Amino acid sequence: MRRKEREMPAEFGWQVADKCDYAVLAMTDTVGMPYAVPLSIARDGEKIYFHAAGQGEKTDNLRADPNVCVVCVADVNPLPQEFSTEYASAIIRGRAAEVTDEAEKIMALRLICRRYAAANMAEFEGAISRSLNRTAIWRVDAASITAKRKKNDKFGREMRFGRMDDGEPPETEA
Repeated sequence: MRRKEREMPAEFGWQVADKCDYAVLAMTDTVGMPYAVPLSIARDGEKIYFHAAGQGEKTDNLRADPNVCVVCVADVNPLPQEFSTEYASAIIRGRAAEVTDEAEKIMALRLICRRYAAANMAEFEGAISRSLNRTAIWRVDAASITAKRKKNDKFGREMRFGRMDDGEPPETEA
């Protein structure tokens, strides 16, 4: 990581994955070109789950080369006066695997639905009975995670090297 002063610990990265609105899955397509797609993700430990159609370009790519990168971004706050942006980000590298075990598929779908459709969980079992057999679930087994943050404290100073509090007010000249 070039900007070491913005590097954050792995646990911070997992928290970013848990709160990002969506993630972007990057992979290589079947002819060796870059391919990326936004996803609704959920996490269980160091495993990222997402759903997909049983066929299509994403599925073809993952079956051909399971090496992937998942990018998560949260806490985005444009700072137009600084021509900059506050953010928290995580990059998760790993291998994708299609989930075929029915119990794991249901567990993954439950995680995804709790995250994105919590108010509709009463309908979960019915949805599973109608669509489980045509819904593909993929799991990314993380090999590494890196995290980065740009954030200013309440005094407008950048919080570097993992600093989490606002610190002391800047000294004023008398």
